[in-house]
Amino acid sequence: MLAGKRVLLGVCGSIAAYKIASLVRLLIKAEAEVQVVMTQSATEFITPLTLATLSKRPVYSQFVSNPETGTWTNHVALGLWADVILIAPATAHSLSKAAHAQADDLLSAVYLSARCPVYWAPAMDLDMYQHPATKENLHRLESFGNHIIKAGYGELASGLTGEGRMAEPEELLHILENHFLPESIWKGKKVLLTAGPTQEAIDPVRYISNHSTGKMGYALAEALALAGALVTLVSGPTNLSLKHSGIHTIDVRSAQEMYEAAEGVFAQQDVTILAAAVADYTPSVVASEKIKKKESIFNIELRKTVDIAATLGSQKKPGQLLIGFALETNNEVENAIEKLLRKNLDLIILNSLQNAGAGFGHDTNQISIIDRQQQIMAYELKSKTKVAADILAAIAAYL
Repeated sequence: MLAGKRVLLGVCGSIAAYKIASLVRLLIKAEAEVQVVMTQSATEFITPLTLATLSKRPVYSQFVSNPETGTWTNHVALGLWADVILIAPATAHSLSKAAHAQADDLLSAVYLSARCPVYWAPAMDLDMYQHPATKENLHRLESFGNHIIKAGYGELASGLTGEGRMAEPEELLHILENHFLPESIWKGKKVLLTAGPTQEAIDPVRYISNHSTGKMGYALAEALALAGALVTLVSGPTNLSLKHSGIHTIDVRSAQEMYEAAEGVFAQQDVTILAAAVADYTPSVVASEKIKKKESIFNIELRKTVDIAATLGSQKKPGQLLIGFALETNNEVENAIEKLLRKNLDLIILNSLQNAGAGFGHDTNQISIIDRQQQIMAYELKSKTKVAADILAAIAAYL
């Protein structure tokens, strides 16, 4: 998607600027043309020589590039050259200047001269990021038609933990790739997605669950939202956060709650993807008080939970697409096909715990996608972000 595209990369003065070397390498590997423009303060965090070497182009940071000859850097030409501008890391200072049309440095002048789409990837400490002035500047830039890449949650340079981390280079690359996709078949599509585990209460302090982290489902939600889909995510308990602000999330805990949330919106959806690891059984009786450790053998009576995939499959109307997941340990393909047909799914995404790096808890996954004609598309082990892109491409082809 990026081959031959002109990407102007604006770098501001933040410690996160060290990540831009990796981003430039990724963009060059994707065959993009990369022009780096830095603020003067950014040059104190990473040298222009480093980024010039990686981008194979001179890096600009001043209006006058050679004071002796009076050679100036044409900010208007730079703004018109770009197919897209990504400003990363974007500091609170740079956001404020752009929001109020101040152009006292080269990068802000280039921004005001540009006619192409502009993306901002903020990076700052959590209190700066949450400050009303910063929020207002972000909102103002969005009102101009700019795109804001939400800062991530994690440990910050100050030692505090919270929102403010710049998106990782791989994520920024993925966003730019999506920007240049042809008119997306996903644009405006209503997509219901389930993700994460469920927790089935035994008593007020204990529950039955599984090892699902929700990473695959959340990667799908992000990819769908970036592609233009209207995403409703029904999520079991996870430690994950979403970067895309347009995803509507419904938090649930038990299998019954997940079923009720999904069933309540299913009829309005174009596509439903059931990526959650839902408990098959739940305690018949939930103790009202903590169960004391007395008996040497303790039995819990379990009953089946509602089969969300089968129930929605029986309600599916013409034109709706229903996709399920199958995590297997043996007879993988046979079990997946049986599940596909029995639950009236259109596609099923199979992964196996026999494959190293696949399944729960990993940042990678290895999948096969099976359709109702029992055709199998097998994929290599990849990051879950890239697996999500493969899944979206397969569903889009099916659509």
